[in-house]
Amino acid sequence: MSLRHLPAAAAAALLTIAGRTTPAAARVLVQPVGAYTLTAGRLWSLAAALLGLAGVVAGGLALARATGRIGAGTGRRGAVVALAAGLTCTVIGGLVVAAAKGGPGTGYGIVGGWVDLVAGPIAMLLGGLALARSRRTA
Repeated sequence: MSLRHLPAAAAAALLTIAGRTTPAAARVLVQPVGAYTLTAGRLWSLAAALLGLAGVVAGGLALARATGRIGAGTGRRGAVVALAAGLTCTVIGGLVVAAAKGGPGTGYGIVGGWVDLVAGPIAMLLGGLALARSRRTA
């Protein structure tokens, strides 16, 4: 298998796994918890969301520095921070979503996990663009 087939294979594997776990998750009876109760799943997804937000901000600032709009630096350090924060956010969000046994309102943090799966790749994208531009200008 070549590298160009890797994304398609990964997507097929994720869809296969998701397809096999959905009926089992649907059979579980889950009692909803209070809206303001901070459960472990909500705590993890909240921490990852804050980390992803910090990565998006760092990536945006690094991208602005790499293009020469802010300051005199290249933004290389901010780009690396954005990449690391985005990757961590995405991994934690994926784990929270995979471990959730119920939908929204059950206390497993699934909504925050989905937010993490959006914010993390955005931070990685901004960090990657800033890193590419800082290499080009250096």
